[in-house]
Amino acid sequence: MSRSIVQRSFWCLAVLTATVAAFAAPAIAQAQQPSVLSSALIDKVNATVAKDSAHLIAVFKDLHQHPEIAFTEVRTAGVLAKELKALGFAVTEGIGKTGVVGVLRNGRGPTVWFRADMDANAVKETTGLPYAATRRQRLADGSEIDVMHACGHDAHVTWLIGLARAMVALKSEWSGTLVAYGQPAEEVGMGAQAMVEDGLWKRGFPAPDMAFGLHAVPGPVGVVSSSSGVRMAGTDQLDITFRGVGGHGSSPETTIDPVVMAAQAVLAYQTIVSRNVDPQAAAVLTVGAISAGRDNNVIPESATLRLNLRWFTPLVRDLMLRRIDEISRGVALAAGVPPDRLPTRTMKGNAGPLVNDAQLVQRVNPSLEALLGKRRVVSNFPSVMGSEDFQELFADMKVPYNFVLVGVAPPELYAKAQAAGQPVPYANHNADFFVDLEAIPIGARVNVVLALSVMGKSP
Repeated sequence: MSRSIVQRSFWCLAVLTATVAAFAAPAIAQAQQPSVLSSALIDKVNATVAKDSAHLIAVFKDLHQHPEIAFTEVRTAGVLAKELKALGFAVTEGIGKTGVVGVLRNGRGPTVWFRADMDANAVKETTGLPYAATRRQRLADGSEIDVMHACGHDAHVTWLIGLARAMVALKSEWSGTLVAYGQPAEEVGMGAQAMVEDGLWKRGFPAPDMAFGLHAVPGPVGVVSSSSGVRMAGTDQLDITFRGVGGHGSSPETTIDPVVMAAQAVLAYQTIVSRNVDPQAAAVLTVGAISAGRDNNVIPESATLRLNLRWFTPLVRDLMLRRIDEISRGVALAAGVPPDRLPTRTMKGNAGPLVNDAQLVQRVNPSLEALLGKRRVVSNFPSVMGSEDFQELFADMKVPYNFVLVGVAPPELYAKAQAAGQPVPYANHNADFFVDLEAIPIGARVNVVLALSVMGKSP
């Protein structure tokens, strides 16, 4: 796979070409690395997953038709819990509202955690698939929104179920403790922390020796990235609320218009990255939503901006937050807002950079290459400005982990776009995003090979 192809194959975001020394990958204290999985065992994995493919595809289609946004993944969690219970996992539900943890013990050996995030996006699907999501989701306030799995989390849950089913069928080939868990609310960056705050590590679950996660990306089916070092940026979700004085639209001189303040702030925030952040440092500041008022002729009392930040170093993060506060305060004071009504900043989801452990990547990649072919395992994928909260579950535990990207785009469509010099089609969070059904058994096989690479019995 060429570098130009790799650079386009993750959320169509610009990539970094330099690593960040401040986030060096933690050392992994494991037993001597085993050799690559044997061809006989690879054949067993392929055969085992092949037998399950029809079931897994049916599960995937069902999940795709029933998306649920952050912290409302009740049905999705129920599907995962039911599958794990039927396989003999000890299952705990309702962690961090909708999180699911299943534990399968199979003798002495390492404890390995595998994650699938479960939430969907507030996007109206336009794929035209026969199993497309068409139902709207009703929120707690009575309003309704369009929802779809525009980031592949339905595939992630299916791949986790595929892992669980195959590992039960192959119990004689491995030993240790497998933990399969479904995490809520990854899209808002709050799900992992919610599980921790709900006492995840006080419930007696076995502590992880290592952890894995998979994520769907619009690269070609059959290609994965298992790369070490800094993989993804840190992120913050925050709201800025401007409070003014409302009034009649015909008499703006009697008001302090929060809509105007918010509009000025949106433009001023854009100078933070272009004029305050070192040009050689990576940073993104996006205003994703503006909420203010309802009527044409009423100047509202307040306006709220919903921001998203991306960064690789704490210094850049702190700089962006400080300048946001300074700009917000300055705009409000210039508009005549009194000191007791200055803008407020509400911090919501947060996650640090994702850093794959180098030794764990080196340990599993030979087996991935045996499964997929050497040219289909990318080990030098550039860092991206996309973010994850997968690592936040283990933030204080120094657990080595590997977050693997799995291509889900039809190879012919991908190749056609590349030949035409066009962006990758159907990128994540796009209304046309879809997972090729051929990727469902492949993702399950990747999960199983990762597990057996660290839990398999020595020949």
